[in-house]
Parts: sequence; C-alpha cells; structure tokens
Amino acid sequence: MGLAARRTFRLSLTAALSLACGYAFQLQVPYIVPMFAILLTVKPAPPPSLKSLLVIMVGVSAILGSGMLLIPWLEYYPFAAIMVIGLGIYASFRISLIQGNEILGHFLATGLVLVTAAGSVSSIIALVVIESMVIGIGLAVLCQWLVYPFFKEEADSVDSKQEKEPSEAKAMWPAIRATLIVLPTYLMVLTNPGVYLPLVLKSIALGQQSSLMGMRNAGRELLGATIVGGVLAVLFWWLLGLSVSLWMFFLWALLFFTFFAAKIYGVLESRFPASFWQSVATTLVILLGSAVMDSENGKDVYQAFATRISLFVAVTAYAWLAVVFLEKKFSKNESLPAEEMGSAPC
Repeated sequence: MGLAARRTFRLSLTAALSLACGYAFQLQVPYIVPMFAILLTVKPAPPPSLKSLLVIMVGVSAILGSGMLLIPWLEYYPFAAIMVIGLGIYASFRISLIQGNEILGHFLATGLVLVTAAGSVSSIIALVVIESMVIGIGLAVLCQWLVYPFFKEEADSVDSKQEKEPSEAKAMWPAIRATLIVLPTYLMVLTNPGVYLPLVLKSIALGQQSSLMGMRNAGRELLGATIVGGVLAVLFWWLLGLSVSLWMFFLWALLFFTFFAAKIYGVLESRFPASFWQSVATTLVILLGSAVMDSENGKDVYQAFATRISLFVAVTAYAWLAVVFLEKKFSKNESLPAEEMGSAPC
C-alpha cells in the first residue's frame, strides 16, 4: 500500500473510531473527540508516546484550569475579563504562527473560550467541559495507538521540510485578525452558551485557518469549506436516518472521513488545498454533533441545523472580510518604509 493511501486510512479510521468512542463513553461533548483526532493525526507522524500524552494532558488541564479562574471575573469585572481572554486568544495564535505549534495554540484558544463560556452559566458545566476535553484528548491518542500499527509511516517518510517561521512583525497581523474573528463570536456565545457553543468552536477553527492564509484564497477556502461541510452534514444525517445505531454512525463516518483524507493527502485529485478539506471535516463534525444533541433533546433537527448553518456562514463571511481588511492594511503598512526610502534625498 502506498504512503498516501496509508495516511488516508490512518486518518479516517482514527477519526471514525474516535467519534464512536466519544458517543460510546457518553461524554457530555462527544464530538470534541473526533475534532481532536483530526487535529492530532492530520500531520504525518507517529502518535505521541505515553510520556508525551501525560505531558499534553497535564498541560491542557493547566490551561483549562486557568480558564476557570476567569469565571468570577466575567461576573464581577466583565470588561477586564474579556480583555484578558482576548489577549489569551491572541497569544494562542501567536504560538501557532511563531512556534509552529498549532495543536497547543488550538488547545489554548479552545480552553479559554469554551471553559469561560460554559462557566458563565455554571461552574459545574465548566468542569464538565474540562472533563470532556481532557478525556477526549486521551481517547483520540488511544485511537491513534490502535490504528497506527496497521498504517505506519516509513522511517524516512515523515515530512522533514521546515517552513520558515514568520518574524514577530509578520505574525502580528494574522494573529490579530484571527483574534478579531473569534472574539466577537465569543461575545455572542456569552448571551446564550447553550445555543451558540458550537459556533465558537467553528470560529476558533476559522481563526486558526485564517491566520495561515492570505486574502487571495480566503473567501474560497473559508466560505466554500463551510458550505460544503454543511451540505455533506445534511447528507450524512439523512444516510444515518436509514439505520440509526452507533455501528452505522461509525461506518458512515469512516466512509466520509476516508473521502476527506483522500483529498487531504492527494489520493483523490482536488482543486482545493488540504486545509480546505480539513475545514470541511471539522464543520461536518461540529454540525453532526450538534444535530445528535438536538435530537436527544427533542428539538427539530433540521430547523436547528438551518439556524446553525446560517450562523456559520455569517461568521465565515465576517472572517473573510476581516482577512481582506487586515491583509490590505498590513500590506499598506509594509509598503510605507520602502516608499519613504525611495523619496528620501541622497
């Protein structure tokens, strides 16, 4: 089996197995598990060792615990708390850009936003979110351990090319625009966390994605991935309705994730980059997870889905505008020194 095919099956099987585990163990936010599985597995590398997993879980617990400390601030000093959370979100995207540690940056942003938003309703709900995230990371890595022996990387096949890390100045604007995508959505979530919580997960994914792209492809990738993910989520839900069971949920997820992974690794040709299909998979997971929760609570799934996808598209369109506006501003600021040098007298 070729290397790209092995990576495809490793990612798809890990994500599908993680989704099944999340629901089998009845986590409060089960769709976080496949989201973490995609994030951890998409880069071609062996899974973390036991020692690395313990370090990750302790680090994430500390990050989430810091979010708990901000909950009283939100109640008594909301403006100061939101400023601190905004700085934390900005720092998370700086970590992703400058250090190249997208996983740590994603966990930091997710922890600050999810825990404080849930804590604005109840500290018990915030503790449940922390528990779901920590257990979710453990389950995602466990699934990696189970799948990796069947689809191993070759010893010299792990991508060794290192991208040039951006400078402090060049990382500033992408981190700012990513923060400006997440923060307004976070303020909206605070008005009704129970309804809008999936929206903030989508905004974090958008912020992470937008911080790594320019304005030329932003509209196609951000808005296109959201719409495609929404359409495929409806198709997935309809297919699942033919036979509702955890086993069929796993099999349909495996089929869809195999398609996404094949696009990501180039097994199937695509006009879009790997980041596009990763965003499609993330959107599908969030929408499906929300639909399952709506169904369990007796809500009209399709009406809730229509509302949710409309919000997703609105947030994505806003993210696109933020990318275009700040990219133009950054390019203008970059050109000032050259213009001044050209007009300086000799």
